[in-house]
Amino acid sequence: VVATETIYPHVPQQRWDEALAVLGKLAARHKVELVAIGNGTASRETDKLAAELIAKFPDLKLTKVMVSEAGASVYSASAYASSELPDLDVSIRGAVSIARRLQDPLAELVKIDPKSIGVGQYQHDLSEVKLSRSLDAVVEDCVNGVGVDVNTASAPLLTRVSGIGAGLAENIVAHRDLHGPFRSRKGLKEVPRLGAKAFEQCAGFLRIPAGDDPLDASSVHPEAYPVVRQILSTTGGDLSSLIGNTTALRSLRPEQFVTETFGLPTVTDILAELEKPGRDPRPAFKTATFADGVEKLGDLKPGMTLEGVVTNVAAFGAFVDIGVHQDGLVHVSALSKTFVKDPRDVVKSGDVVKVKVLEVDIPRKRISLTLRLDDELPTPGQPSQPGGRRDNNRGGGRPQQQARTNNNSRRDNNRTDNAAAGSMAEALRRAGFKG
Repeated sequence: VVATETIYPHVPQQRWDEALAVLGKLAARHKVELVAIGNGTASRETDKLAAELIAKFPDLKLTKVMVSEAGASVYSASAYASSELPDLDVSIRGAVSIARRLQDPLAELVKIDPKSIGVGQYQHDLSEVKLSRSLDAVVEDCVNGVGVDVNTASAPLLTRVSGIGAGLAENIVAHRDLHGPFRSRKGLKEVPRLGAKAFEQCAGFLRIPAGDDPLDASSVHPEAYPVVRQILSTTGGDLSSLIGNTTALRSLRPEQFVTETFGLPTVTDILAELEKPGRDPRPAFKTATFADGVEKLGDLKPGMTLEGVVTNVAAFGAFVDIGVHQDGLVHVSALSKTFVKDPRDVVKSGDVVKVKVLEVDIPRKRISLTLRLDDELPTPGQPSQPGGRRDNNRGGGRPQQQARTNNNSRRDNNRTDNAAAGSMAEALRRAGFKG
């Protein structure tokens, strides 16, 4: 954190011009390129301020991005935040967390208990132990899948790496602070309490960019380096000329390098990694562009087509943030033109989607949306079906004709039952029984 300022552009002080001047000076002095805006209180008003800042200072070439601030307050008041940013106010720590989420979301979110981010429907009905175990497993899968730069990673991030616990993570950070950046994966063996077994488990997930060995920046495990040396002896070149050489690597037959220790799948993965060493498996970062002038519920009108971000997915549909401080609901029946069994098959949290506004209920703060942009709007005064659908053949619903047929069948069955009951009564009367 190189500089902090507090501005008051909104009510009650409304020092708008002063805020613009302060932000302009900060951006110019520190060569800022991105402006991260938390999506909480006054986010659209702040977004408008950032838009005016970009227009007023075009030479700065700024870009503004809306960032989820879920759990930011939990981090800012945590013991780790106090140790990491001891001289900053709690509100400033929250701002720092929001900015870091834009730089590297995974590295920042691991500092927060996953339950504090909000994991969906019925979260508090589940066993806390089982939920925590499942959430921790998902976080660890993500961290290990992406990989960790051992020279910049925080202790909470290192803790999520396979084979590294909280104590060992602190030892790695302390060793790095004392002796400087690691130059190779071999240097990890000098860390106190990092034994052979721990090294075997964690080494493949720890990256060292610009180190002594180019392979240390890849996901190739040190135990598999002999396979790479064998490949080099076959191709006759050096490592720098082989890495990233797609043509040369794809001309090789993985079967040639299979050994008792390394099977065909492992060799295939090694060749794929050499094509793009250290690549980030995460997809390209996308953000929704909220419509100008649509900042509160009252600005919404049925028929509007807006861009938004999926914030949560439940069994009955998906919630979408469209920039009005209140998420709208896309009912499961309005997610697709075909039958949807599970909404998670269509969308997931973080997806950028285009939606159409079907209905807006301001008193109850409810917004009905649809992903099917050709859906008709509900007729005024007519009760809306979930998801805003007006026809009877909704996702998972049954066609009107089928419903009529079933109703007719039930009426026919009732007539048959009544007739049978009447015949039985007549037979008993003739036999001498009196009702």
